Amino acid sequence: MSTGPNRILDEFAKLMTDAAGAAQGVRREIETAFNAQAERWLNSLDIVKREEFEAVREMAVKARDENDALRARVEALEARLSSEGK
Repeated sequence: MSTGPNRILDEFAKLMTDAAGAAQGVRREIETAFNAQAERWLNSLDIVKREEFEAVREMAVKARDENDALRARVEALEARLSSEGK
């Protein structure tokens, strides 16, 4: 068993270690509470998530490409009809 100054230093080191562990626990609790509150706040703003935005964006790009292809077909058919009608 330690005696004198060594025991005091051991006790002080143990106290500091315990305090550091407690501080980390408090930090984790604060981060969790903050993240939960931030998520509730963002959800109340009716903001879409990035994954949802990207999915809709991909659908819009695909629809635009299909629209361009259909427009080209219609123009080709109209040109064909007008040349056959002459």
